[in-house]
Amino acid sequence: MKRITIIGAGFAALSAARKLRQLDAEVEITLIAPKAELIFLPSLIWIPSGKRKAQDLPIPLERFLHDNRISFVTGEATGLENGGRTVLTNTGKVENDGLIIACGGRFIKKLPGIEHAILPCEGIVAAEKIRDRVSTLKQGNIALGFSGNPNEPAAMRGGPIFEFLFGLDTQLRREGRRGGISLTLFNPMPNPGNRLGARAVQRLMAEMDKRDIKKQLGHKLVGFEADKVKTEGGEFAADLIIFMPGLTGNAWFDQTSLPRSPGGLIKADAQCRVEGMPAVYVVGDSGSFPGPDWMPKQAHMADLQGETAATNLLTELDGKIPHLTFKVELLCIVDSLNAGMLVRRTPDSEMALPPLGLMHGAKSFFESWYLRKYR
Repeated sequence: MKRITIIGAGFAALSAARKLRQLDAEVEITLIAPKAELIFLPSLIWIPSGKRKAQDLPIPLERFLHDNRISFVTGEATGLENGGRTVLTNTGKVENDGLIIACGGRFIKKLPGIEHAILPCEGIVAAEKIRDRVSTLKQGNIALGFSGNPNEPAAMRGGPIFEFLFGLDTQLRREGRRGGISLTLFNPMPNPGNRLGARAVQRLMAEMDKRDIKKQLGHKLVGFEADKVKTEGGEFAADLIIFMPGLTGNAWFDQTSLPRSPGGLIKADAQCRVEGMPAVYVVGDSGSFPGPDWMPKQAHMADLQGETAATNLLTELDGKIPHLTFKVELLCIVDSLNAGMLVRRTPDSEMALPPLGLMHGAKSFFESWYLRKYR
């Protein structure tokens, strides 16, 4: 019986597990993660407004694991042995015939004073801090920004910052507080969001102008203080700083022989195979993949890679050469609490619709539709 281990319990990991079970009823699947739960991170943007509460986002996986006959090991990966055939964890060793690494990435926290910023995608606690800080703010400036990995521009995630930005604007207007609180987007690039496509950038910039959102763009970030953002082009006051830094690989990768990209992620080919390591695959934020420079780090892309890796790993374990490649597609709805901007980009096309109320409802519907597989 084939034994396949998956490190992680996020979007990529669970998509890989589902695909493995769909393709092979007998394969032995083991999932390694700190908790048997999926945190639906896309809904973090709704915590400050109260549309979602902390208890809404964690999805227990016990039923999913039971129904799909997946073993679960509580723990965190700490290293690999035997070319990936043994996963070392803080609770013991797990042997396998095939391995899928899907444990996500790690935020780069090298900017001086970064402790003064809230990093929203770190999870529920961070989103609650934003909620609490915003609720007590009477007047001042909220600064929101993101940056990339200087050694790997694709290792970044900026979309949620636009959603927090537009969502806070809508929330503050509803509460009658927007007049005393300004919003500022900061980014070292002159055209932030350009990975979404030229049309999307135009719509985002136009929406910010419409909402009277200030911009501090095109200057390298120097650091933060408790009440200011510092860039090479100057500094500006901030009563609350919300910041999304670039991504790099997890610290435990350093304890392995995994091949690394310039930005510290695991090097993979178009089939999600880790270079030079038989039956070892990587998906989602952990990996560095060939493709266009706008290829996103987002849940949708992670799902596509997870399914591809599962299919290819089974093919390899059957003694065949895997050829399946993942579809490169950026697909998201940039939400603003009362509307949403649908953005889609492929190697052959770009689409960015204007903000529509229907799309806000669609994003809520997608959340419930997606999670039905695990609830």
